[in-house]
Amino acid sequence: MVSTIGLMTVRGWAYLTLIVLVAGLVVAALLLVPWHRPPAPRSDQLAALAELPQDRVAQARELRGETRWISYPSMILGLLFALLLGLTPLGAKLVNLVPGPWLAKAIGGGLLVFFLAELVTLPFAAWRHSVMVRYGLSTQDWAAWSVDLLKGYAVGAVLGAVMLLGFFGLTRLFPTWWWAIGAAGAACLVVLLSFIFPVLVEPVFNKFTPMEASPLRTELMELAARDGVPVKDVLVADASRRTTAVNAYVSGIGPTRRIVVYDTLLREAPAAEVESVVAHELGHAKDRDVVVFTLIGALGTAALVVGLYLIGGWSWLLRMAGVDSIAVPQAIGLLLAISAVIGLVATPVQAYVSRRIEARADAHALDLTNDPATFEQMQKRLSLVNLGDPDPHPLEQFLFGSHPSTVERIAFARAYSRTH
Repeated sequence: MVSTIGLMTVRGWAYLTLIVLVAGLVVAALLLVPWHRPPAPRSDQLAALAELPQDRVAQARELRGETRWISYPSMILGLLFALLLGLTPLGAKLVNLVPGPWLAKAIGGGLLVFFLAELVTLPFAAWRHSVMVRYGLSTQDWAAWSVDLLKGYAVGAVLGAVMLLGFFGLTRLFPTWWWAIGAAGAACLVVLLSFIFPVLVEPVFNKFTPMEASPLRTELMELAARDGVPVKDVLVADASRRTTAVNAYVSGIGPTRRIVVYDTLLREAPAAEVESVVAHELGHAKDRDVVVFTLIGALGTAALVVGLYLIGGWSWLLRMAGVDSIAVPQAIGLLLAISAVIGLVATPVQAYVSRRIEARADAHALDLTNDPATFEQMQKRLSLVNLGDPDPHPLEQFLFGSHPSTVERIAFARAYSRTH
């Protein structure tokens, strides 16, 4: 009776912690996410769409139609496979194929399950690569594509091994309170990755070289200084070895912050348009959007860990997975299934928040450069070179759009021009 009361008390603390974390997540979103949407009249959107080269618009929509038959089946198949691993004993059986003690099963079995989940959707990834090559968006042959794929698996394996070791190590060391320590540890890991990702992970996939002394480099550094955003350097990424798409971004936090410009952007766009793109990215740094996403991600990840503990008390779910506890390596398939479902549900919310933050960065770029004409021209170039649908279907935009559409951004620039 005492142990039952103790168990209930622990679960009570877990419920309370989950409520506090979710409340903190909501408060952080309400206070830090810009919920005001800049005006982008539909009439301006339609006018902008009509001005774009119609052959490129048609090609972009043709590309979107082809990739739709890749992305949706891949997403559905990945989800179904995760549910198969988690809601049947199959996941537990796969983990048990790895011989040895709990540590071997936790890391070896976990990586085996994750690898099989990736392998299921690999044909769709290869299909997508072939489509990107055919449309001229990918410059990689199959060998280079495979090397990048293996690099991604290697980085994922390292991070996965760290998380598996941490999770199941805590469940063994602290069988009653592992969820509390795990939630704090997961939040700290999210914060840590925000600092080390630009330094350790980005160079695995791209080569970064300091931009040579030039009027453009001087302009970009002065733009950052005028904006009050200290940056360590301006780097050029060799994106052309992988893609023809153009882009730039500001990476890192504090001492690791740097402006990164794709070499494709330098080749395709004039200096004024490069400055417009960088001004948008400086807006993210100015408004501490990386910190905002890190905070929201840390709270969300901590809530997920606590939620996993509470879901692990559902005996019917454990029976379906063929395990006695969610805190054993054999439950890795169940953990994957739960995470997949939560990720699917969270995707539209994340997309909505991202669109609001990107719209604020657009407004910042216009305020910083006071050049809506160049901003509009840059948006047209981004859409045409990257072959993005400038006016996607509203439902797809709502579910998956991480940025305002091209015509929305152009319409906002025109509305800004009229009011400023």
